[in-house]
Amino acid sequence: MAQEDGELDSLVRKRIRALRVAQGWSLEELAARANVSQSTLSRIENGQRRLALDQLVTLARALDTSLDQLVETASDDVVSSPMIDATHSLMRWPIKADPGMTVVRQRMTDPPPDSPSRMRAHPGREWLVVLSGTAVLLLGNRRLRIETNQAAEFPTMLPHAIGAEGGPCEILGIFDRDARRGHQRGESARGTGGDDRPS
Repeated sequence: MAQEDGELDSLVRKRIRALRVAQGWSLEELAARANVSQSTLSRIENGQRRLALDQLVTLARALDTSLDQLVETASDDVVSSPMIDATHSLMRWPIKADPGMTVVRQRMTDPPPDSPSRMRAHPGREWLVVLSGTAVLLLGNRRLRIETNQAAEFPTMLPHAIGAEGGPCEILGIFDRDARRGHQRGESARGTGGDDRPS
């Protein structure tokens, strides 16, 4: 237990320094914002002064973060493997910090559907970026071309569908809980044929 406490102590000190440096602040600037002396802050960062809860709260506020985030332990499961859905040519990764969010990577070869009846609407929001090729997003009455490295974000209550244009394209999408559920219901209803895409 003492070793774990020591590791957390060291992690918090490194995090304070890293957050300060990321803001471009000197020791003097952060000390002024946190209303502590520069020497006290230096000793906190260097492990020469005991970490006190009231100082951590003050430092977290000055660094524009929360105490929880400042003392959060390192996660052992940093790297994750995708869940592969070969039927729909896609990979999914849940976002551990927000279980409602999912990241999806998909290769598309078919153009978007030509019938408005095949467009879907459901609660939620989606964000996607085209990794390669050109995608076409049908969104309500609009037809939008999304080139490589361009992104789109939209509320999924608008009827929508996506497909490839001029050859295969690959997208990376982020779906909130409602959007993910809407797609899972749509895929279940369609089975394995038809427009089985995440958007």
